[in-house]
Amino acid sequence: MILQLLCTVRGCAQALQREEHRFVCGQSHSFDIARSGYVNLLQPQDRRSRQPGDTREAVSARRRFLDRGFGEPLVRAMLDFAPHAESVLDAGCGEGYHLNAFHGERHGVDISVPAIDAAARRYPQCHWVVANADRFLPYADNSFDLITSITARINAPQFARTLRSGGHVLVALPAPDDVIELREAILGEGKLIDRTGRVIDEMRDHFTLEKQARAAHVARLDPDAIRDVMSSSYRGLRVSQRERMEQMREMEVTMSRDLLLFAK
Repeated sequence: MILQLLCTVRGCAQALQREEHRFVCGQSHSFDIARSGYVNLLQPQDRRSRQPGDTREAVSARRRFLDRGFGEPLVRAMLDFAPHAESVLDAGCGEGYHLNAFHGERHGVDISVPAIDAAARRYPQCHWVVANADRFLPYADNSFDLITSITARINAPQFARTLRSGGHVLVALPAPDDVIELREAILGEGKLIDRTGRVIDEMRDHFTLEKQARAAHVARLDPDAIRDVMSSSYRGLRVSQRERMEQMREMEVTMSRDLLLFAK
């Protein structure tokens, strides 16, 4: 069963009906389906820049890194941590690697057109939407059993609206020691920042924290992998930081996530 999409034109939010090559609502707002299979519901006023979200270069770097298997231990940990779900939404899904690992009916939303296009081409069995999830999730109320936010932003009111009774939200955050070796060597800082308290506060009005865990492993990264993980995670590296990155040799790097499971 394909879930009900909603129109993102301000003040509308009517149900979208699929026609052959587009979605259209009762007020005749129309959204074309791209050749790769996704639909772009992003409104001009919902953009912070001309090309919001991850760039094509960042998407390609992340895909190269993940295709080499460096993300598999963390994905397995998330799958073991999350409850079974018939329908899953990944809010801020990027290029789709994490969502594809789940089972059931899978939907991904992200503000980046290059990321969603890459996801739709690689994983046509899932459903992909370009939209600003920080403002509005373009899905009907009570649509999902599980919503995931994997190193992405939180929108607790929209998560609560689109989650079914008894559903869960899985939040995966960079843990304090995530890629700390690279942050120290390239960025010149090794701060141990715990983000869990802030997220628990953001979710408190709508959700109850059910359980919490940390997943971590150490990966040996060569220079190509170091460039890819830094290019996909950190925008606007200074010239001096890029020079240090280019001089890096193979090294062991900690990859770590804090996992939080919330019940509606």
